[in-house]
Amino acid sequence: MYLTYFKGSWNQGNTPLFGAMDHAVWLGSSVFDGARSIRGHMPDLRLHLARVIQSAQRLGLECPYTVDEMETLCREGVAQFPSDAALYIRPLVFGTGGLLIPEGESGFALTLFDAPMPPFTGFSACLSTLRRPDPSMAPTDAKASCLYPNTTRALVDAKKRGFDNAVVCDVHGNVAEFATANLFFVTEADEVVTPIANGSFLSGITRARVIGLLKEAGIKVEERTVKPDELFTAKEIFNTGNFGKVTPCNRFELRELGVGEIATRARDLYMAFMQGS
Repeated sequence: MYLTYFKGSWNQGNTPLFGAMDHAVWLGSSVFDGARSIRGHMPDLRLHLARVIQSAQRLGLECPYTVDEMETLCREGVAQFPSDAALYIRPLVFGTGGLLIPEGESGFALTLFDAPMPPFTGFSACLSTLRRPDPSMAPTDAKASCLYPNTTRALVDAKKRGFDNAVVCDVHGNVAEFATANLFFVTEADEVVTPIANGSFLSGITRARVIGLLKEAGIKVEERTVKPDELFTAKEIFNTGNFGKVTPCNRFELRELGVGEIATRARDLYMAFMQGS
């Protein structure tokens, strides 16, 4: 089920939003964010809504709604689904007028749709030959739609090679993240590590939340530069992201990893946090 708020009303189905001359359609000026509602719990919702406003500003757009207004709409929309639903919440801001630079009022749509949580069994991943762009090359500080074709390329290549996902490096050849989410791993010395945010990837809201929860539980997380070779000796690899929250990588290249203790602990901590949100 798709439910979209657009121009003052809720609509079911894949609601048409654009015209052929809208700036977002042919020049890519759109940003979005993703939040979750799981049995009515909406963890870090306001942080996601604030980020879509910031992302819009990075592309010269202006979100026409405040965080408070969007939160009210989100809760209004969630109430139209069953109480036990697992939903994806996606505010979208897009350019309408303008030739090369977006002009005039930006468009806005809020879409909620059924999105079951993925099972905590894990996914396979390979090392991609593609790179995340440098901040001087693309709006990497925004959750911008124009960045996602590169994600698609990495995923298509990974699936052709028999994997579910891909690890993508930055322009310097250091690990940035998975194609679809932030990356964590556990070293042979039982240290939890995540690539330091260097502007080449979006340092996620769920990433920050998991780092904080692990630290509160007495588990140190080191943020630093990571070389691809380190993943070939890691005891655990897992991701954090809005869609699955915490998901283990059960196979990296030819190495079977399974579901690790730290990934399980991180997920348990996040779910407990969510229940109280």
